[in-house]
Amino acid sequence: MAQQIELKSTVKESQLGQRLDQAIAELFDEFSRSRLKEWLLAGKVSVDGAVVTKARVRVMGGEDIVVLAEIEDEERWEAQDIPLDIVYEDEDLLVINKPRGLVVHPGAGTPDGTVLNALLHHYPQIAEVPRAGIVHRLDKDTTGLMVVAKNVPTQTRLVRTLQKRRITREYEAIAIGKMTAGGMVDKAIGRHSTKRVLMAVSEFGKPAITHYRVAERFREHTRIRLRLETGRTHQIRVHMSYLQHPLLGDIAYGGRARIPKGATEELTTMIRSFDRQALHAVMLKFVHPTTGEEMQFHAPVPDDMIEMAEALRQDMRDNYEDEY
Repeated sequence: MAQQIELKSTVKESQLGQRLDQAIAELFDEFSRSRLKEWLLAGKVSVDGAVVTKARVRVMGGEDIVVLAEIEDEERWEAQDIPLDIVYEDEDLLVINKPRGLVVHPGAGTPDGTVLNALLHHYPQIAEVPRAGIVHRLDKDTTGLMVVAKNVPTQTRLVRTLQKRRITREYEAIAIGKMTAGGMVDKAIGRHSTKRVLMAVSEFGKPAITHYRVAERFREHTRIRLRLETGRTHQIRVHMSYLQHPLLGDIAYGGRARIPKGATEELTTMIRSFDRQALHAVMLKFVHPTTGEEMQFHAPVPDDMIEMAEALRQDMRDNYEDEY
């Protein structure tokens, strides 16, 4: 059974001159570019009230875009018995603590073995919800909290709440370099100009705001807490790289190993072998879309990040007099 959907948005001034297919891909990035283009060519997209079927039409900024389409049930994806760490569940939603190495949604190179496949096994009725109820994503090797809707009304309300920046998401991370103070990064993020699988700060991208504060300083690293206002792909990783403080282990965005002077062999090995971005979604807070109750969840920092922080802390103690 197909789900009827209606998407609405307004072309931003920063998108002046973009092709229509590119513009809607940015406006409705919860759907794939190929799916959006199919809808466009099938006459499912209107611009200022008029149906447009040509992808190469240029936008000027300010146009009202409406997409009226159907989404087939997610039956083509297989339910798989993959363990889920469920922090909370009721009849409308569930909150999970995602481990490292688990992709959220099937895609190129990862046709199954994802959070979505696990959700279909845990709650088969979720196949009736677009994207199996997934409201926001975490990168494959980022750990921590995600909220998932179990029915269409809940998903619609959660998506709107997220768009209005009323879902609080806090992260714990270890960044490379000595950060002196916290702050805010207000820099738009778009697709990297040459490395298409990566993102980058771009004046033509979507607005992205990240708040951060210093939690603990080490000799050549800093433990930080971050809060997202927006939820762009790779947002924290891109913004920290922009500040020249990429995350420990994040080779894609410049997080190459930095060894403190005089570090022990054990610490040197730990730093060089840390093989994922040191990033964990530690807190999630939102108003329940059905009950109106404010809900807040916490996920303990995983062992690999705890052990790394303790090793850096011990290095700090061992070298305190030399540094200060």
